[in-house]
Amino acid sequence: MGILPETIATYYEQAFETYDKARKPPNIEVSFYPYVGINHTIRVRDGRVFVRIAEICRDLPASAQRALALILVAKLYRRRAPAAARDIYSAAVSTEEYRVRAVANKRKHGRKVVTSSKGEVYDLERIFDSLNTAYFGGSIEKPTLTWSARKTYRILGHHDATHKTIVVSRSLDSVTVPKFVVEYIVFHEMLHVHHPAKVINGRRYHHTAAFRRNERKFRYYEEAESWIERNVRKLKRDAKKK
Repeated sequence: MGILPETIATYYEQAFETYDKARKPPNIEVSFYPYVGINHTIRVRDGRVFVRIAEICRDLPASAQRALALILVAKLYRRRAPAAARDIYSAAVSTEEYRVRAVANKRKHGRKVVTSSKGEVYDLERIFDSLNTAYFGGSIEKPTLTWSARKTYRILGHHDATHKTIVVSRSLDSVTVPKFVVEYIVFHEMLHVHHPAKVINGRRYHHTAAFRRNERKFRYYEEAESWIERNVRKLKRDAKKK
């Protein structure tokens, strides 16, 4: 069943006293909310504090709930939460049990916008198949491949392990973009499939040393990195055009 919200509210009162002993803790309301992932929020409205904790974390132990209270209240004070609190909370939510819960919840309630793998210029399916043969011996199971719904420039591609999807920015589906740049972005995301994120001391690492070594094996690695660096402003301008 987990700890009652009223009890958890006392943890937040204690957290406020930790950061400001001279001030009386405000009225605090704690509730569980059906966030898709492991997300939590804290807001101040009309002098009251509203805390929303992810539903899948309802049965976190008291030690982790206390640690989370210190972390969230620290954000209000724009301070860094104690290392011990961060370690306790990370250890609790980084277990296999919570990882499985989060993935299952995202698959059930999450929504992924999928357009098409075939763009106006480049076909992501063909690019994936070519790279899979050339660099992975055909060992990568093909995920859903799609161009993004709109042009982006900050993130040119990403791999969503939960929905088994690789998304590439529509900004790159252009005759002005060399094919090797699109191939490089797809290759990078394929490496995320080949090198799943590792959890070390409660932190998730996506770009490990092995990942970076393999990334440099791409035939046009230097050229692609150079092109992206030179053209990031142009991509930004194009993305912002109506």
